[in-house]
Amino acid sequence: MYSTVAVGGYRSLRDVVLPLGRLTVVTGANGTGKSSVYRALRLLGACGRGEVVRALAQEGGLESALWAGPESLAQARRGHALQGTMRSGPISVRLGVGGTEADLSYLVDLGIPVPGESAFARDPEVKREAVWRGPVMRPATLAARRRHHSVELRAEDERWEKTAAAVHPWASMLTDVVDPIAAPELWAVRQELRTWRFYDGFRVDGEAPARRPQVGTRTWALAEDGSDLAAALQTIREDSGAELAAAVEDAFDGARLEVALHDGLFDVALHQPGMLRPLRSAELSDGTLRYLLWLAALLTPVPPRLLALNEPETSLHPSLVPPLARAVAAASTRAQVVLVTHSQALVDALAEAVREQHALAIDPREVGDDDLAAVPPLRLHELTKDLGETQVAGQGMLTTPSWEWGRR
Repeated sequence: MYSTVAVGGYRSLRDVVLPLGRLTVVTGANGTGKSSVYRALRLLGACGRGEVVRALAQEGGLESALWAGPESLAQARRGHALQGTMRSGPISVRLGVGGTEADLSYLVDLGIPVPGESAFARDPEVKREAVWRGPVMRPATLAARRRHHSVELRAEDERWEKTAAAVHPWASMLTDVVDPIAAPELWAVRQELRTWRFYDGFRVDGEAPARRPQVGTRTWALAEDGSDLAAALQTIREDSGAELAAAVEDAFDGARLEVALHDGLFDVALHQPGMLRPLRSAELSDGTLRYLLWLAALLTPVPPRLLALNEPETSLHPSLVPPLARAVAAASTRAQVVLVTHSQALVDALAEAVREQHALAIDPREVGDDDLAAVPPLRLHELTKDLGETQVAGQGMLTTPSWEWGRR
């Protein structure tokens, strides 16, 4: 399990460290940085696929994604006028995820490229990376480290050995040093990050991909646009049909889901009480189709290491919020889930679903932070903003998880 996620210098996330649970819920008012947390996770996942530079460039380049305020807000918080100063540290976006004591952790430092004649001046450079065991990076726990073009691996005799190949500034060591024998830690982190999945709402308009019949093959992970919905649902039906049927019944009393096959094309067919025929995907209401899409994402037969959901309650009727919360809570027993929402109704429903699922005597939101290394069933973080900087409500020096970025 992952115990922490850390972000520095990215948009309003000047320096944020969030402890994670099996289910982590991030909430707060509009503009407090919820979407930035979700985007930061996407960038981390892109490191495992070798796409982090392109993903950041698509956001407008490094300069548009950087923290726009001063390096320190200490003087502004004492009442002085907000002003910039000479920076003492490098300008960079830093991303990291920490595991528990037995798991691997990873960080990446993305910086401004060296000025030159290249037309790709908006591409950030990977300045530094590190892989270690446990939640906090320490010299004794480091397994691999990268500084600019070179990568070093810790050998069995604890000596550092430099890899033969140089790593390009636009590439990650996770994708350029691919050797499960010589570099098993890099291989493991790469494979973990590549499994991460992200769902940021679904199109349900008349031309949405999910409303069209499709050629179906076994689908172990729903596409981000929901284009393979019917195939994904059929895969779930053949793997764990009872769970899918129960989730549909939980939301739509008396309804029964099937996947219709015609000339090799798959289509959703929902039987509902009082209807003489099932409704196909093109006929379903927006909310019903969106709920089925979320079920396809949550009940996947091959769960990822981390599943990130951005405002899944959008356009759902209030009656569908509790069933959705129960499906999310069930998914958190198979994969670590990070959910971003501004719906208090969904937060309350998630807390109740987790309490019932784990047979807790108290509300899981009341679990203390005495042991920050543990991974509880639920973590709830409310984000606020102060002088443009995202902060975690109620988090202080004693309750912020330990995290060490190190130096270039």
